[in-house]
Amino acid sequence: MHPALTKTIADVDPEIAELITSEEKRQRDSIRLIASENYVSGAVLAATGSVLTNKYSEGYPGKRYYEGQKYIDQIEQLCIDRAKKLFGADHANVQPYSGSPANLAVYFAFLKPGDTVMGMALPSGGHLTHGWNVSITGSYFKSVQYGVRKDTHRVDLDEVRELARKEKPKLLWAGGTAIPRTIEFAAYADIAKEVGAIFAADIAHIAGLVAAGAHPSPVPLADVVSTTTHKTLRGPRGGMLMCTAAQQKAIDRAVFPGLQGGPHNHTTAGIAVALKEAATETFKTYAHQIVTNAKALAAALVERGFALVTGGTDNHLILADLTTKNVSGKIAAKALDAAGIELNYNSVPFDPRKPFDPSGIRIGTPSVTSRGMREPEMKQIAAWMDQVVSAPSDATLHAKIAGEVRELCAKFPAPGLLV
Repeated sequence: MHPALTKTIADVDPEIAELITSEEKRQRDSIRLIASENYVSGAVLAATGSVLTNKYSEGYPGKRYYEGQKYIDQIEQLCIDRAKKLFGADHANVQPYSGSPANLAVYFAFLKPGDTVMGMALPSGGHLTHGWNVSITGSYFKSVQYGVRKDTHRVDLDEVRELARKEKPKLLWAGGTAIPRTIEFAAYADIAKEVGAIFAADIAHIAGLVAAGAHPSPVPLADVVSTTTHKTLRGPRGGMLMCTAAQQKAIDRAVFPGLQGGPHNHTTAGIAVALKEAATETFKTYAHQIVTNAKALAAALVERGFALVTGGTDNHLILADLTTKNVSGKIAAKALDAAGIELNYNSVPFDPRKPFDPSGIRIGTPSVTSRGMREPEMKQIAAWMDQVVSAPSDATLHAKIAGEVRELCAKFPAPGLLV
């Protein structure tokens, strides 16, 4: 954080200032393997902490309900144009507050309560907002869920097609929150076309990989593409929708006035900066290294006896089933956190354990790649993880590894943080 801003907070609210400083230290000194997290650049941090937070701007560029929009309109239009160019989209809406509100806008644009929606089941790697029963999307709409095969833990697209033919959904989702393999968007597009459904691709986790060509893009195939703007895209916490020209009016009306009031202009500026960064060759190299690192980490974990869902990864994400390690995902995650290695416990397909105490852990490489770590560091991380998971109650070992983690992190400064 900029020293002047730190002083301002410390003068007004020393308790919050101290907590922010502590969190910055934690992010600096730990290996962050949460697949949905990253480090933004100093420029993105500056934009999101700017005076743009003072402005209210209901409406869209050139058509606002408040005055004083001369510069806000230019910022939002820049953000829209950069998104369209980066992803090759006909239209982009950069106002959703995050990924879940963006997904809700898709429902509001095309469905009525009770209509049928089809998405991947949460235990198989899908997202809450793709129709899972505890979500509003599973309560207000008829939800049909597809899963993965027991033998491969991969989606059987023939089964998806058969289910879609039977249920005739009005909306078909592809994507999710714990999918370690390449998503075959073309096959989903064909299925949606056959049954007359709107095809929505959720690329929240892989948007940065898609932008850099490290994962196939759904933009030419889907009616709507939904994403967060953080994770692999390395922007601020926000959301974005891209769509065909034919769907532009429906999507824009669903976001505003359908679900939201004024956009968060400081976030829009941060997204615009992140999109500019994502258009560079440096970012492309970074995104491909994310995948290289994930593959290296996965291979190193397999060598140490970890059982990985689907056997490995094609992207930034690894899902490990710890049943063979005789420890639950929750116990392992808390032990790893004590050792300076941060990730989340996660259900695995066909998990016999409950979601709050599941069998697995979810691992991602975006943050460590942002720090400049490469394949040798992935092998070291796997070694540490194996030691901790093999001795989840050994506090002395955890403290020792936490010190070694701090030493490694000191060699790889994190973007946006004070050294």
